[in-house]
Amino acid sequence: MVSVLFVCTGNICRSPTAEAVFRKMVQDQGLEEVILIESAGTTDFHEGQAADSRARQTARKRGIDMEAIRARRVTVEDFTRFDYLLAMDRSHLRELQARGARLGVDLGADTGGTRLCLFMEFADEPALPEVPDPYYGDGDGFAKVFHMIEAASRGLLEEIRRNHL
Repeated sequence: MVSVLFVCTGNICRSPTAEAVFRKMVQDQGLEEVILIESAGTTDFHEGQAADSRARQTARKRGIDMEAIRARRVTVEDFTRFDYLLAMDRSHLRELQARGARLGVDLGADTGGTRLCLFMEFADEPALPEVPDPYYGDGDGFAKVFHMIEAASRGLLEEIRRNHL
């Protein structure tokens, strides 16, 4: 089993979108039994809430269901439970690195530990190194984020197939 945790701030926009998009790709490939997929936030601001309605609407237009996803905060257990901790932006990456260091967790693919990196590293040609937060913008921001997440998800699935399956 390979496990992936997508991480953003409140777990209501970017990371649940990544969870839903990647889950759909994994299901389409018949790999849902071998890849565990979740998302979480670096904060507990929205704990227990559904994803942002604009994110859910954007996903629904593309045939992806996000209704069951509920926001949660990254836990101590996540650092050892997941093979990949994928940050949506550099602030999330720094927060996860700091938490991991405090816990003494091995966070490096080169040492066999949990791979902690920016999610967009998996996109073939990332337009941006980070997934921008669409929360305070207009609805178009959610569509742009969705396309970025699709690109990085394709690369991530290829990485997992190549290195784990």
